Amino acid sequence: MTTDPTDPDRAPDPERPDHPVPDVTPAEPNSPTVPDVPPGPDIPDVTPADPEPEVEPSPSVPDVTPAEGVVRAPSIEEVTGYTEGGVPTFDAVRDKIEKRLGTAMGAEELARETEPARTLEEEFEDRKKAAADKLAEIRRSMTS
Repeated sequence: MTTDPTDPDRAPDPERPDHPVPDVTPAEPNSPTVPDVPPGPDIPDVTPADPEPEVEPSPSVPDVTPAEGVVRAPSIEEVTGYTEGGVPTFDAVRDKIEKRLGTAMGAEELARETEPARTLEEEFEDRKKAAADKLAEIRRSMTS
């Protein structure tokens, strides 16, 4: 057997081809070409971020430590606030009540700051003072 690469009877060696094999399949004659993309900027090495601190689980989440590398999907109750039977959970009801209370308190606080509300409050204070004065007058008249 000869080792001359120009010998026509030589068996091809798959490990060392005569011509370099292209990395991609050549395009069809009518296929669009992709323009060359210039190389991007060099990105410096970044030190890894510190892991986030452990967070205390909320009371609605059962205290179960999953196996390492296993991620636990939230239950339907945690996502929707309702059981599979359609009953609201205590946490969902509490959250809804707290939200409504906060909204009502905020609306009341904003309403007090308007001009008509201040005028009404001043009128109420004037009436309250007039009532206290009248009560004091009645008490004085009864003792004399």
